[in-house]
Amino acid sequence: QVQLVESGGGLVQAGGSLTLSCGASGGTLSRYVMGWFRQAPGKEREFVAAISRSGGSVDYADSVKGRFAISRDYAKNTLLLQMNSLKPEDTASYYCAADSGPWDANSAKLRTKYDYWGQGTQVTVPP
Repeated sequence: QVQLVESGGGLVQAGGSLTLSCGASGGTLSRYVMGWFRQAPGKEREFVAAISRSGGSVDYADSVKGRFAISRDYAKNTLLLQMNSLKPEDTASYYCAADSGPWDANSAKLRTKYDYWGQGTQVTVPP
């Protein structure tokens, strides 16, 4: 069973950048479709981005398209989320997730598709 651990969160001013990482133990991330989700206080967990096993297919929530980039570092067995032009509305706990099923751009947005989750890392962008 793969275990996921996020890192890289923090406090950043609006317009700034952060890179989140998701490391794994007990499994190889290249065997999974991977996703990033986020949850703000009082809100449901929402889809941010997803990437296929090969990295050849990616998908983003409209709210982050053009600002965030999901990628894999296969050598380091790590999932990345580069976040640029951060806004106060990006403030949330960010979670990585792994799905052992096939890539599908539609279902990759669904929380229920993912089998494994990390514990989250907090990103705060003050107004």
